[in-house]
Order: sequence, then C-alpha cells, then structure tokens
Amino acid sequence: MTQNYRITLLPGDGIGPEIINVAVDVLKVVGKQFDLQFEFQQALMGGAAIDATGEPLPADTLEICRNSDAILLAAVGGYKWDSLPSHLRPEAGLLGLRAGLGLFANLRPAKIIPQLIDASTLKKEVVEGVDIMVVRELTGGIYFGKPKGIFETETGEKRGVNTMVYSESEIERIGRVAFEAARKRGGKLCSVDKSNVLEVSQLWRDRITSLSQEYPDVELSHMYVDAAAMQLVRAPKQFDTIVTGNLFGDILSDAAAMLTGSIGMLPSASLGASGPGVFEPVHGSAPDIAGQDKANPLAQVLSAAMMLRYGLNQAAAADKIENAVSQVLESCDRTGDIMSPGMNLLGCHSMGKALIQALESGTRD
Repeated sequence: MTQNYRITLLPGDGIGPEIINVAVDVLKVVGKQFDLQFEFQQALMGGAAIDATGEPLPADTLEICRNSDAILLAAVGGYKWDSLPSHLRPEAGLLGLRAGLGLFANLRPAKIIPQLIDASTLKKEVVEGVDIMVVRELTGGIYFGKPKGIFETETGEKRGVNTMVYSESEIERIGRVAFEAARKRGGKLCSVDKSNVLEVSQLWRDRITSLSQEYPDVELSHMYVDAAAMQLVRAPKQFDTIVTGNLFGDILSDAAAMLTGSIGMLPSASLGASGPGVFEPVHGSAPDIAGQDKANPLAQVLSAAMMLRYGLNQAAAADKIENAVSQVLESCDRTGDIMSPGMNLLGCHSMGKALIQALESGTRD
C-alpha cells in the first residue's frame, strides 16, 4: 500500500537549489522502489526570502512547514546579507524555524566513511571506526536566554549580555531523546557540561543523572566541555552518543564533524516532541561556487536519508540511499571537495546521476 508524505523544500541560498534538486531526484527513485509517494512543495527562507519579502522566515513559509510531514532544508546565508541587522540576516530564519516548530533536539552524526578516511587530518588509527552521534539542545541555553543585548552602563560604557538558562523540563526532554538514541546505538551516553563552574550545568548534571535511572541499559558518563573537546581529538572512539546544551553542542558537533575530514559530507536532523522535523546538511551555502555545478550534494542526500529514518520511520528506504552513497564512493566518484589523485571528478549534477544509477542497479533491500 502506497504511503503518502508531504515534504516542504527550503532550497535557501548559494548552492542550496542545486543540491536539493539532487536529493529530490533521489527521493523520487527510492519512493517508487518502496511504495512511497512524495508531494513536494517549495517555500522561501534565508537570503532568498529576504530579497523577495524582506524577512528571513516569512509567516507563510512557517505555516507551510507546520502542515508538512517533514522539511528538507538546504543552506542559507551569504556575503550579500552580512551587513544586515542580526534579526534580519538569513541565519535568523533558522532560529525562527526551530522555535516556530518547537525543534529542541539536534542530531548530528559524525561517522567515518571508510572510502574517505584519508581525508581526515587525524591519523587513520585514531579515527578509523569513529561513529558518534551528538545530541544538541536547540531552543534553550545562551542563544535564547534573557536578558540579552548590548546595554549602556551608568558610566557610558557598553556592556554585552547573554544569559545561559535551562529549566528542569528542558533538560529532561533533551535527555530522553539522547538516552533513546544511545539505546538504539552502542548503549553509551556521555553528558557534557561545565558543572565545576556553572550553576546551570550543575542542574543539567543532576537532572541527567536522575533520568538515567529510567534507562538502566544505557551506560551514562559525564565530562566537562573542555575535556570533551580535547578527548574528541585525542581518542574519539571512546564516544558513542553525546548529549549537551546549545552552546557546547554547537562547538562540539563541528569539532566531531571535522574528524571525518569533510564537513560537506555530514547531515543533521532537528526534531521536536511532535510535528515535522527539519533535515539539513551541516555545511553552509558556499556562495563562491553557487551555480557552477561544483557543489557536493552528498550531505543533502544523506539528510534526505535521515528524514526517511527519523522523520518518516522508513528505515529500509534510508538504508538504500546510504548504501548508494557508499557504492558511488567505492566507485571512486568524487566532487572537488573530496577529490584525491586517481579519483573520477564529478560535478553536482553528475554525482546525482551516479547515485540514481547506483539505486537502480541494486535490488530492493
């Protein structure tokens, strides 16, 4: 029986339209193979939305997203809009989308792809076998806490203020996502905080520890954020699943991403308690190569696989896409950012064609 899904596409800026087109083509092929019918609808966000409407996240875009089963986002931002006030920059649309959809959990995998292991700047013996999931709290912490702003003191000196704040319920809901993720993976969860100096982290550690009693099958450990940053570089294979707050997660997830050698290969998922999730590549909009058929679409395609797995509960279809990516890389096909001697250089469009060929050449798994 055919299952129907409404997918909102947010191509955004720079290379976004190019890479999202590849992902849509891949989803159409997989949809036919697994009796999945996708209704794609496109909306404006980021710089493209600013140019058209003056806002990085128009109200009708948010409404379209709310009425979707999942959202596939490409990339936003670019030099063109860097001089705008912070609340009107493309990136403000991301914060508005997350808040508007209640997306409090960001899942960022950092998994070594065997065919690309030499792209890592770390020694092979250090990164071989790395498979980490960073679960980052997304709608609280210092990015959203109040008071915030730049204020003038009585002496006339300006003072910048941001407030790191977490409630028990916010900590517990991200903790449950992390424990559930760890349960499906290697059964190990490391909670990262700075409880030796921050009261908000003391509450974080207390609530995560208390929550662990509900997950006796998951081994819980704690680590200070500075130590975690060091250990990610020193011995990353010790980590399975990491849970942390918004600021620490922002930094650590990028550090973990670079273990793989190319941030251009990594997907992510942003989930809420209910409603549609947002699935997007970790990389930026790369305006310097936009429209030149040089973009790497694989992170966008892998984000579509995460959408199938975590957003639509279609694990078999997700596996098929991930296997196709591995098959293409095994065939030595590369875009410029992951190119090495002896490989076949492909553009964005040709990489998409190679993926579809890989999907159609195999049998349904």
